[in-house]
Amino acid sequence: MMTKPPFEHVVTTHGATVLRVCRAVVGPDDADDAWSETFLAALRAYPDLDAGTNLEAWLVTVAHRKAIDLVRARDRRPVPTDGLPDRRAGGVQPGEDPADVWHAVAALPDKQRRAIAYHYLAGLPFAEIAAILGNSTDAARRAAADGMKTLRRHYGALTTGDRP
Repeated sequence: MMTKPPFEHVVTTHGATVLRVCRAVVGPDDADDAWSETFLAALRAYPDLDAGTNLEAWLVTVAHRKAIDLVRARDRRPVPTDGLPDRRAGGVQPGEDPADVWHAVAALPDKQRRAIAYHYLAGLPFAEIAAILGNSTDAARRAAADGMKTLRRHYGALTTGDRP
């Protein structure tokens, strides 16, 4: 019978991947909070988890849900300001700071941003991404491809034939 590794080992092994996913979904400012919430929830659920579970995919799913919860809570909080800011359509403009790819990723539509995070940062196959996002494998693949196309267009670092 398979046994699960100690939870400390799970955190050590998958902590960096979960943090990258959290950064991609909620941005660098809230990533640590999302990471902490992910592992608190995972710790509570870990004793009841089947021994054969793909721990990385499970943790990415938990991180996805916690990050979405954090985004929803952040969107409901009022933001005090002295005046109304001038806003351009589309929010953050990816070309404003070429060294900061996180702004470009954050500017992508939600499904594209998450598909890129789960595939290119967490290394998940598109079938697992589709299950997390609640769509088909083809839709997950298309979202990642569309997101990468947008990033390439804004940064020009990769040519059409290059793969990230």
